[in-house]
Amino acid sequence: MALHPKIVEVTDRIRARSEGPRKTYLDTMARAASAGPRRSHLTCGNQAHAYAAMEGQKDALVAETAPNIGIITAYNDMLSAHQPFETYPNLIKKAANAVGATAQVAGGVPAMCDGVTQGQTGMELSLFSRDVIALAAAVGLSHNTFDSAIYLGVCDKIVPGLVMAAATFGYIPSIFLPAGPMVSGLPNDEKSRIRQLFATGEIGREELMKAEMASYHGPGTCTFYGTANSNQMLMEFMGLHLPGASFVNPNTPLRDALTVAGTERAAQITALGNNFTPVSDILDERAFVNGLVGLMATGGSTNLVLHLPAMARAAGIVLDLQDFSDLSDVTPLMAKVYPNGLADVNHFHAAGGLGYMIGELLNAGLLHDDVRTVAGDGLELYTQEPKLDGDRIVYAPGDGQTQNDKILRPASDPFQKTGGLQQLEGNLGRGVMKTSAVAKERHIVEAPCRIFHDQDSVKAAFKAGEFTDDTIIVVRFQGPKSNGMPELHGLTPVLAVLQDRGLKVALVTDGRMSGASGKVPSAIHVCPEAADGGPIGRLRDGDIVRLDAVKGTIDAPHVQLDDRELAIADLTGNGTGVGRELFATFRQTVGRATDGASVVL
Repeated sequence: MALHPKIVEVTDRIRARSEGPRKTYLDTMARAASAGPRRSHLTCGNQAHAYAAMEGQKDALVAETAPNIGIITAYNDMLSAHQPFETYPNLIKKAANAVGATAQVAGGVPAMCDGVTQGQTGMELSLFSRDVIALAAAVGLSHNTFDSAIYLGVCDKIVPGLVMAAATFGYIPSIFLPAGPMVSGLPNDEKSRIRQLFATGEIGREELMKAEMASYHGPGTCTFYGTANSNQMLMEFMGLHLPGASFVNPNTPLRDALTVAGTERAAQITALGNNFTPVSDILDERAFVNGLVGLMATGGSTNLVLHLPAMARAAGIVLDLQDFSDLSDVTPLMAKVYPNGLADVNHFHAAGGLGYMIGELLNAGLLHDDVRTVAGDGLELYTQEPKLDGDRIVYAPGDGQTQNDKILRPASDPFQKTGGLQQLEGNLGRGVMKTSAVAKERHIVEAPCRIFHDQDSVKAAFKAGEFTDDTIIVVRFQGPKSNGMPELHGLTPVLAVLQDRGLKVALVTDGRMSGASGKVPSAIHVCPEAADGGPIGRLRDGDIVRLDAVKGTIDAPHVQLDDRELAIADLTGNGTGVGRELFATFRQTVGRATDGASVVL
């Protein structure tokens, strides 16, 4: 199937826009790769330190004939999605040794959970943790003893940070090994219903706690289709996972076999073999376009609108919000997974999952097949399904059929014709809105606004019964320069209750919403942020604001914003407590949300 003209247009546009930084990046990677195995440049003393604990394997490491794999792990046993990684290093080392390779844990990176910090002070470190992860991974790999790298990470900021590091060390191959989702618990729509009942005071904390514990109940990724599972999709669409690896549950024979297979592949694609596949060759403009199409086709998390530009910049690729919007316009929404539907990711995987989707999108001309991946050349490899043959992975063609068309539909008969991500632009700046879970009659909201400078004030106004008319709630000074851009997911129950009462409501913010937020129209990541002189800082209570996801606009149509003074918020309280003191430089130097809100790129 010939590529869709819009896919060609956007890819060419990204390639042209990125020509300078991409050439510089590739030249840098080529020089580093031409130096050969990294260990050859270490002194004898350097190497002795690196191998001191490697009993029985020192000769192979010194001889430089066996590939040495560096493991970067985000393991901790507080975070359910990363707890399974506890056993991975020993399994990886055993698998590497079996094929004549060696493996060492190069370093660990932090992995914080947005579910734990949601609505808490710690959430103000969440976005910045992505850049910390990239920095920490770089420290681990800086020992320069590795021929390839394996990255163990799953959740919200962890995978983007690891991809930024992998791209920076793009002259060596890298494979991402996931842990998989927890088995299904309390249905996500029931969890949401309980949260709304708690928000209105109809049930108490005991009932809320019971529901939450039944939702998040075991090892693995949360089962809704938020940022963590969007990350896993992305790694498969971009060719950094093995085919079919994303949504296999933890602690199963198939999961372990995929980990072994990924280790073997990490050894095969080093410069010491015949299939050298450095990450710099994988992460080109086609891979990022494929990732964007996957995001739209699955109705993925809006957090990736922040992360993908930062990931791309690490590889010399420059993405723009218009790229997201244009690809969304031609990508069919093929999946209904909570919050866009009732199913969870386990149901989605059972219905055919990513292999089915990739096959359909390739046949529709909406994905680049001519890409390099960790599995080999061609995205067509990712239409295959991994199966067990004893304790080994074998691949078989997928049957090309959805097993449940209420969850997963063909590209020719999708749930909606577009991917449901709309760029918004107007006299209030630029932002995005996820429309895939928003009823069409709510895609346009025009109403007087109420201004708030934190989410707790919104909740207080709700409890006081102040929202009785159609309202656009503006929560500003929530961008990265203000307070690290925390998610405002705690507003979701409040906004949903107001909407269910028959009001037309919307959120406008320079902050973020959770990857699991959905049915209330929300203009997020509005840029420039208020603390950076953005026009959102000139709004006043009662101004009419119009959010139009049909035309892609966000305006205060009757206000001369340039004639007003910028509001000034007291941000002194954002600098202390729960580690915020250590991130003052991050808040001062962070880039704009439209560029990925990065400190290091």
